[in-house]
Amino acid sequence: MDTNEILDYCLAKKGVTETFPFDNETLVLKVGDKMFLLMPLEKQPLQINVKTDPEWSAELRERHPQITGAFHMNKTHWNSVLVDGLKRDLIIKLIDQSYDLVFKSLTKKTQNTITNPL
Repeated sequence: MDTNEILDYCLAKKGVTETFPFDNETLVLKVGDKMFLLMPLEKQPLQINVKTDPEWSAELRERHPQITGAFHMNKTHWNSVLVDGLKRDLIIKLIDQSYDLVFKSLTKKTQNTITNPL
């Protein structure tokens, strides 16, 4: 997957917004007001940071050298993923889990606003 494919996939999800809160190069995708994916646009090879279930994180890091604890983030919950060399299905699964984990952490009111907009 490339940057545009990842961005298009994420933006197709309900309630997703894109921001640049840290600098002009690190795209942050949020659901509600919480981050679920970070993507440094200038960095090569392409890398994303996603939130992952801690048990699955440990398994992923053992199996895939492209997946490591995310720099400057809680390494128990966040992984840096070098996209090159990983199957599209795994990248999609990582994005979906990150979105779902963050969405579930939102208040019920915010979840309802996202799933049932006016």
